[in-house]
Amino acid sequence: MNRRPLVIAAATVGVLATAAIALPNLPPNPLTDTINDRVFKEKGMRFATAADAPTRGEQGRGEATWALPLWVPKDATDVRIMARTDGKARLIRFTLGATPLDGPQCSAGTPSKHAGTALEAKWWPAGTRSEERPECRGAHQYQVTVRGKEVYAWTDGTPSPGAGAQDGGTVRQVSVTAP
Repeated sequence: MNRRPLVIAAATVGVLATAAIALPNLPPNPLTDTINDRVFKEKGMRFATAADAPTRGEQGRGEATWALPLWVPKDATDVRIMARTDGKARLIRFTLGATPLDGPQCSAGTPSKHAGTALEAKWWPAGTRSEERPECRGAHQYQVTVRGKEVYAWTDGTPSPGAGAQDGGTVRQVSVTAP
C-alpha cells in the first residue's frame, strides 16, 4: 500500500491547523495584515499618543478610519483602533493622560449591535456591556467604558442624533424663529 498520499494529506492538515492557530497570534506583519484585511475585513492601527493619529483635515496621512473622535483627549496615550474595512464599526482603546474624559453622556440609547458581534481585538476586555455609556458628540454614537485610566469605546456606525457627516465632526444646531 502506498502511504505517500496519506502522509501528504496529514502534513497539509497539520500545516493548515498550525496556521489557523498561529496566524491570529502573530504580531502585525504583511501576511497577517493581508489576512485580516481580506478575510476578516478588519484593520488595526496603534499610535503612541492621540496627537500621532491623523486628524480629519489631514491629507495623505491615512484614511479617516484612523482619525479619532474629538472627545478623545489630546494627551491620551497608547491609542489602539480596530476597524471594519467594509463598514463604520470601530473599537478604540486609549490611556488617559492628565486631561480627564469629560463625559461620556447623551440621551441616545444603545446601538443595536454590540462590538463583539462585529469586531474582535486581543486588547478589548470582556464584560464591558454593563459599564458602557453613550457618547454622541461626533457623527457616530460610541459606547464608552472607563476603567481607571483605560478607556474603551466602540461604535457599530449608529449615527449620533443631529450629527454631521464625519466622525468626530462638530454638531451644529440651528434654531429658526418666526418673524
